[in-house]
Amino acid sequence: MTKRPILITLATAAALALSLSACGGGSDTPTDTTPADTAATQPTPDPGDQDLGFTPVNPGKLTVCTNPPYLPFQDTDTATGTIVGFDMDLMAEVAGDLGLILEPRDTPFEAIESAVALNVGDCDVGASALTITEDRAAKMDFSEPYYEAVMGMLVMADSGITTLADLEGEAVGVQQGTTGDYWAEEQPELTNVRQFEGLGEQVTALKAGEVAGVLNDEPALIRYEEDGTMVMSMTFDTQETMGFAVVKGNVALLNAINTTLERLHNDGTFDEIMARWF
Repeated sequence: MTKRPILITLATAAALALSLSACGGGSDTPTDTTPADTAATQPTPDPGDQDLGFTPVNPGKLTVCTNPPYLPFQDTDTATGTIVGFDMDLMAEVAGDLGLILEPRDTPFEAIESAVALNVGDCDVGASALTITEDRAAKMDFSEPYYEAVMGMLVMADSGITTLADLEGEAVGVQQGTTGDYWAEEQPELTNVRQFEGLGEQVTALKAGEVAGVLNDEPALIRYEEDGTMVMSMTFDTQETMGFAVVKGNVALLNAINTTLERLHNDGTFDEIMARWF
C-alpha cells in the first residue's frame, strides 16, 4: 500500500482524470502533528494600489475558505488559533505574489464544495483539499491541479478487514458531500454507508464500533495509524486531483494562482512545502 502522496506537476496535470474524494473536517484530530505555522511567518506584503484585475472580497486581503481540521492540508494551530497546512502555505505564496495578506476563513465544507461560499462573497478562493469534478467545475472555476491522492479505508487493527467484500453488510463511514461519499454508494459491496459531517466524526464512530470502516483521503487517514489501534487496510487509486477554486469568471485570480503554482514548481518551493507537511 502506498503511504506517500503522489506529487503532480503542472506539465502533467492536464492528462490526469478528474475524479474522486475530497476534503472535510471534524473534531478528532491526532495531537502533536501540526508543524510550525509557516504561513504566518511569511513576509507581510504591501497591498499598495496595484490593479489586480479582480476585487478582493476584503480589501488588501486574499480571503480563503477552508475546512479544518484535515491534516496535512489544513488544521488549526492550537497555540495561535491560526489555520495552517499544506493548502494554506500554497495560498500564502499566492497572496504574497499578489501583494495581499492571507486571511483563511473556517467554512463548512458543504459551502465550499457547492460554491455557495464563493458565490455569496465569503471568500476569494476555496482551498480545502477540494477534488476537481465535472459537477463542481460547472459551479466554480478550478486552478490547474496541484495534488493527486488516493483514498483509503481505515479499520481497527484487529478487525481482519482487508477487502471490500469483508465490509459487506457492515456500516462504513463516509464524509457527507464528498466524492468519497459518492464513490462508496457505487460499490456493490458497501451496502450500509453512513454519512458523517467530518473526518473526526468518522474516526470517533470507528473507535466506538459504530462503523467497521472509514473511507477518506489517504494522507488524512495515515496519521490515525500512529498508535497502532487503527490501520489503513485498503487504498483505492481513483486518480483524484485537487485544485483551488474561484468564482466563475474570475480569470484574473485564476491566472494568478496558476502562475504562482508554476513558479513554486520551477524554483523548488513546492517541494519544500510538500516536505514540510508530508
